[in-house]
Amino acid sequence: MSRQDFKGNKSHLPSKPCTVCGRPMSWRKAWAKNWEQVLYCSEACRRQKKLPPA
Repeated sequence: MSRQDFKGNKSHLPSKPCTVCGRPMSWRKAWAKNWEQVLYCSEACRRQKKLPPA
């Protein structure tokens, strides 16, 4: 996504659901390099992720 693609409105940005809570996450510039690997909307959801049984 280049600067010309952003229209100043977040509805034009890509989004996807958080894997823990299901809330939609909007694309952030900080996530630009690893958007495909972003799974959680917040640090709290990352801590609550389902761990595989030991």
